[in-house]
Amino acid sequence: MHKSTLFAFAVCTAVAAGGLVPPALAQAVPEPTLAEAQPAADLSNDPDFLGGTRLFSAWLDHQVSYRGLPGVMVGVVQDQKLIWQKGFGFADVQQQLPMTAETKFRMASHSKMLTAIAVMQLREQGKLRLDDPVVKYLPWFKGQPAGQDDAPITIEQLLSHSSGLQREASDHWSSLEFPTEAELKKLMAERKSAFAPQTRWKYSNLAYAVAGLLVEKVSGQRFADYAQANIFGPLGMTDSSFDLNVPGLATPYGRRLPDGTRETFPFVDARGMAAATGLTSDLTDMAKFVSAQFRQGPRAGSQILDSGSLREMHRVRSIEETWTTGTGLGFGTQRIKDKNYIGHGGGYPGYITQTLFQPGDRFGVIVLTNSSDGDAGEIARQLIAAVGPLFAKAAAKPASVAWDPGWARFQGVYRNRSADISIVLLNNRLVALNSTAPGIDTVARLEPLGNGRFRIETPTGNNPPVGEVAWFQEEAGKPVRLYMGDNWSDRITAD
Repeated sequence: MHKSTLFAFAVCTAVAAGGLVPPALAQAVPEPTLAEAQPAADLSNDPDFLGGTRLFSAWLDHQVSYRGLPGVMVGVVQDQKLIWQKGFGFADVQQQLPMTAETKFRMASHSKMLTAIAVMQLREQGKLRLDDPVVKYLPWFKGQPAGQDDAPITIEQLLSHSSGLQREASDHWSSLEFPTEAELKKLMAERKSAFAPQTRWKYSNLAYAVAGLLVEKVSGQRFADYAQANIFGPLGMTDSSFDLNVPGLATPYGRRLPDGTRETFPFVDARGMAAATGLTSDLTDMAKFVSAQFRQGPRAGSQILDSGSLREMHRVRSIEETWTTGTGLGFGTQRIKDKNYIGHGGGYPGYITQTLFQPGDRFGVIVLTNSSDGDAGEIARQLIAAVGPLFAKAAAKPASVAWDPGWARFQGVYRNRSADISIVLLNNRLVALNSTAPGIDTVARLEPLGNGRFRIETPTGNNPPVGEVAWFQEEAGKPVRLYMGDNWSDRITAD
């Protein structure tokens, strides 16, 4: 029998009528979408979940007490439901006002997720392309490039923090005076990019301020009005707005000084930079926003974007030089306990906030604080540590095909020109171990699909071909060849 390599895997092959299907006719088995998956069990009353929230609450109580934090509001979202919420400390310390799910916060850079969604909605309508130069829509966007041969900055580069633009538009974090739209346009001629586009990840509030003005130009609406009509309204986010000094805002406190005091900040209008940092919201509304990330289907009603566009936004486009965090389109990504969490943080005078969600587990956390040293990111990570593994377990897809004891016959070693593949029987489960693998943590799981076919599941996306099909060619009832994707290995020993 001929042998081949296992390098270039494409579509799967299958068994039909007792023979081989030509590779050209083979079909890959698609990953079930979130909409097709069975809903996970509601964990709101699960004893382990409740125990995890008690452990987390005990930890956060200590943080509030010993660090003198004014207040924190946290919530846990499972799919389409806010299943747990709790307030710590006060929305206003002097008045002893408690934190509630309706306490409002300046969400700062959470705004960027909404701005990017607005851009993607306009793209779905065919009104712009992500690779369009920004200057095509905003003729005044003519800052000084970092180099003479720099290509024009594109819309995608604004959204992925790869434009090379300066971080800010003025001294607004020091003066608390943000530039107006007119001032923003005027200063662009004086701005010189720090890097050429696509040189490196560089966070830029200026880039998102420009993106918001682009939304206004293309849509013909004020940015705040566009967000109300196309995001807040459809999602039922009734307590969310841009740069309105609304009732119910938590009092914003500065960092704790050595003498124990904290500055109290006034309301700060983001003005021309609203699209970068001007959002106001609360826990209830942010839970609705997180739930929207888990829905599937075409844009309609509360489905504010096609699910394909959402996946595109969640996927990393630009990565930090340390390779620890990155940015998709408006959404940040970070690795926590071997899982990718998506979302955004926010820092505004007197407010630090963080939202993180895991699409595969349909699970998210929201942390809102009313102090400049609230460290919402660390609080979110501790909440994930306390309850996150439970959602991964609840979301795990049960085997749809029952184990067949006869599959034990597939055990053995199969050889190709590059490596030997050991098919090993565990507890009612087959795995494939490549002889060149550095350790056993790289094994591929063979998940049964029926009719002697198995879906290949691996920790990485290279080799063997994750998501494709493995199957065994047999002669006289005995396996003689293993197919993984298009390529094969011949059996040399049986276990």
